[in-house]
Order: sequence, then C-alpha cells, then structure tokens
Amino acid sequence: MRVDVLSREYPPEVYGGAGVHVAELVRALRARGDVDTRVRCFGSPRDDADARAYPTPRELAEANPALQALATDLAMAQACAGADLVHSHTWYAAMAGHCAALLHGVPHVMTAHSLEPLRPWKATQLGGGYALSSWAERTAIEAADAVIAVSSSMRTDMLRAYPAVDPARVRVVYNGIDTRDWQPRRDPDRVRRLGVDPDRPSVLFVGRVTLQKGLPYLLRAASSLPAGVQLVVCAGAPDTAEIAAEVEQLVAGLRASRDDVVLIEKMLPRVDVVALLSAATVFACPSIYEPLGIVNLEAMACETAVVATATGGIPEVVIDGHTGRLVPIEQVDDGSGRPLDPERFVADLAATLVEAVSDVERTAAMGRAGRVRAIDAFSWATIAQATRDLYATLARP
Repeated sequence: MRVDVLSREYPPEVYGGAGVHVAELVRALRARGDVDTRVRCFGSPRDDADARAYPTPRELAEANPALQALATDLAMAQACAGADLVHSHTWYAAMAGHCAALLHGVPHVMTAHSLEPLRPWKATQLGGGYALSSWAERTAIEAADAVIAVSSSMRTDMLRAYPAVDPARVRVVYNGIDTRDWQPRRDPDRVRRLGVDPDRPSVLFVGRVTLQKGLPYLLRAASSLPAGVQLVVCAGAPDTAEIAAEVEQLVAGLRASRDDVVLIEKMLPRVDVVALLSAATVFACPSIYEPLGIVNLEAMACETAVVATATGGIPEVVIDGHTGRLVPIEQVDDGSGRPLDPERFVADLAATLVEAVSDVERTAAMGRAGRVRAIDAFSWATIAQATRDLYATLARP
C-alpha cells in the first residue's frame, strides 16, 4: 500500500506538535515495512528521498498566508497520482488531501490536530485568512473518508463543531512519544550554557507565544513562586505583536522583583529541550486550548512532573496526583477557552506550582510515574498500528 502523507511541517521545518506527530508517525510506519510512506510538505527541499517539498507559488508570495497554503495544496494534490490513500494533517494540508481524493479517486484520512472553531482569536489576527482556513477545515472534515482526533475530548469537540460529520467516521488515535529520544539526560553544562542553574529548582515552560498556550497566565502566577525557584521560559514564534508585547511586559515586571527569570526567545533543538526538562523540577503547561499536548508527553518521558490546565485532551495524558497535577479552569463558552475568572485561574495555577516545588520528593515520584505512562500508553509503535489498521478498513480494490 502506498500512502502519501500531506503536511505543512516536516523536518527540519517543524514549528509545533503537528510537525512532531507527522515526523514520528512517518518514521514508525516506515519501520513496519508494510506501508510505502511518501511525504508531501510545504517549504524548502528535504534531504529525505521519499519527501517532496512544495514552495509557495511566486505569484502569491505576498498573498494572505491562508491563500498561499491553498495554492500549495493544489500542487501537492496533483503529485499524489498513484497513491492508494492520502493522509493529511491540519487544515493547512487538508485541501491537498480533499482534492487528491476527488482527483485520483482514493480514500482521504485527515488528522485534525486542532480545530479552527475553537481558535476564534484568529479572526482578529488573520481576517479573511481565518475565513479561508475555517472553510478548508470544514470542507475536508465533512468529506473525508475517516477523520482522526488526537484525543477523546477533541472528538467530542469536533462532533459539536461539525454536526454534519458521521460519528462513525471519527476515530481517536492519540499523539505519541519516542521515549528513546525523549528520556532523562542530565547535562548540567549544557543547561548552564542556556542560562539556567541546574542545581536550583526550576519551573519550565516550552511553547509558542500564542493565546492558546496561556503563557501570560503563567507569568502572572510565577510571582508567587518561592524565592530561589527559577522560572525558565523557552518561547518563540509569537502569533502577534500584541501578545509578544504583553509577554515582554510581564517578564520585565517579574524581573523587577526577582532575579531568577530566564527567557529563551527561540525554539531550541531537541537536545537542549531534553536537558532543560531533565533539570527541571516541574513542567508548566498553562494552555487554555490543547487537543492533547505532545509537550506534556515530552516532559513525562523525561521524568518531569507536569502541572497543566485541566482542559481539552490534557486530562487524558496527565493523571492528577500520579504523573502531575491538573489545575481546574472554568472557561467562557464561546470557543476561545478563556477562563471565566482569570484571577482565580492564575491563583490556582500559582498554588499548584508552589505545592509542586515545595514537595520535591513527591514531585520527583510523579515524574518517574510519568515516564512509565508515556512508555506504556503512548509509544509510536502503538500509534502506527492503530493508524495502519484504519488504512486497512479504507483500502479499495
């Protein structure tokens, strides 16, 4: 069986969890030996012999990014001739899968790593681009032969957002984690080079500067951390100038009262992230929208306890009191995920972080339990098997 995997992201151009998912799924499928897995992605040429990249057409170099994505999708769809099945990831590549299915008469599987109706702030950021991305996602999801949700919570959200979709076509296949690449690796010299003291307790955040990641709530909560506890923020790729300015202002305010705030304003290579996770006392995930949250799996695999918001698919990963702590949140019912009472959420987040860094033995035990859970429930071999089983149900003679 030849499967063409369609994605905006593929190494080395990976910006978030969806790109990590695609890279690891492709590797696991190829390792099985029973799927001819070819990748079609956006951007510059790749070294992978079975991966072809498609740049934005020159005529649309200055166009709205959503329109650029749709134009790239058309070239990818044309190239899928000869595939037995196409598997797209996120709305960026969804129309490539949809058009390829129509053009070549093959099944289309779409993995939705997030849902546009649950990111309404993009309407302000992107204007008409959000209308285009929403249309592309809806069209592809409603027409796909099968849709993969990366958590049970996301499946529920999807069926609520797109009631025209037959529930029988929506399967849950979790994100996974390679626990060989993500495992505890103590490297104090590397950590020091990044500006962090490995001999002191720390709370670590890794993620993009975007509303859904909730970084401003963490920065407000961090003022309650005990003296001597470092806050390490590894954050890059701000969505807008406004949120970048908000984060900058909050960091400056923290630094005015404490000298243990480390800001790393770029996305680091894996080896650096593993070193930071391995040195951290606790990993903080203050997201207000997270279909699953690969970043929490990465922390757990490195034996780092997680303090995360009890929203989306996070409670399917982080077991409260066993592999970390969940912070309760009541959210506005408009799809934005914003807390009904922001001050209460910040206070609860702060209290949970303080508890975690104050009882280091219990926190370390939760970290060890997290690695066991990552290995047992979220291996890529398991995810690849479930995905291959789904392909088999759709294969056409």
